[in-house]
Amino acid sequence: MSDETYMKLALECAQRGCGWVNPNPMVGAVVVKDGRVIGTGYHQRYGELHAERNALACCTEPPHGATLYVTLEPCCHYGKTPPCTDAILESGIQRVVVGSVDPNPLVAGKGIQILRQHGIEITEGLLCEACTALNEVFFHFIRTRMPYVVMKYAMTMDGKIATHSGQSKWIIGETARRHVQGDRHRYSGIMVGVGTVLADDPLLTCHLPDGRNPVRIVCDSRLRTPPNARVVQTTGEAPTILATCLRDETLARPYRDAGCEVFTLPAKNERVDLRKLMAVLGEKEIDSVLLEGGGALNWSALQNGIVNKVQAYVAPKLFGGADAKSPVEGIGVKSLEQAFKLAPPQVTYLGDDILLESEVLPCSQVS
Repeated sequence: MSDETYMKLALECAQRGCGWVNPNPMVGAVVVKDGRVIGTGYHQRYGELHAERNALACCTEPPHGATLYVTLEPCCHYGKTPPCTDAILESGIQRVVVGSVDPNPLVAGKGIQILRQHGIEITEGLLCEACTALNEVFFHFIRTRMPYVVMKYAMTMDGKIATHSGQSKWIIGETARRHVQGDRHRYSGIMVGVGTVLADDPLLTCHLPDGRNPVRIVCDSRLRTPPNARVVQTTGEAPTILATCLRDETLARPYRDAGCEVFTLPAKNERVDLRKLMAVLGEKEIDSVLLEGGGALNWSALQNGIVNKVQAYVAPKLFGGADAKSPVEGIGVKSLEQAFKLAPPQVTYLGDDILLESEVLPCSQVS
């Protein structure tokens, strides 16, 4: 088999860590000797052994003289685990094939350099695009210390997220909704505005049998979230953060007593300053946020320049109605030239629905 085949296997291994390793990257490793796979591994949980050490530990025979395929450059520093470069050197591995270079300043080519200095043959950049795309969240977070924000919404083909009476369950079908739950497992946090809490009283947890619940974040400038709301009463099931502009501890106390965290942040246009909020979430090691708010929060997020990707689930339905809500509200842009620019979308078919995913390109109207 070819180098590409083994790296694809390493990528498949890496994906098994999805949702469990944040804010670390997903990494997979494969050990090949004499044309045979003798060991595979992946980074399974944050704080536990990295992919290279897991792959070497499960080898069915001594890996001396073998080739190691790894989707991300081996680490060379002490963190929660010892350097993977040490384990590779001790194993007798002869060649290492690397998918993408680690952007972490503590690594950033140093791991490859150490291995080369010890006589190990290095091949860099194999399936680099796929290996980098696997860890778009990690690459963004390690470089900016800000969460990677995905703005998600479900709409009809005429661009409505609810009927004129406010009904929205369910616009998309079961297959698409299951995909959404997968993203709730994948991303560290999920964020809505207080309007969504007041209208729907959502739980905002992951409904997959073996899924991980995201940290729930409610943008609530004036602390209007009802103390009996499900996101408040279920903090034992999933953490909840309320982001507010109020500095009244008396108003905040019921939420803190229920187990919520309350972040008091500066106001911007009479709402929580979303860029300040992202900075605080980054300090909390929340590397990614799935934005599931309404049109007002979506517009504010775009205006503040915090959105990295847009996910539009589109159902083959038409609602009509001049007053039916759309995914992005606010004042909107004045001219075509001011539009938020998106990269060409990736299209995924999910039952009767389709998912359009586009990166947000730099634009001039961010304030």
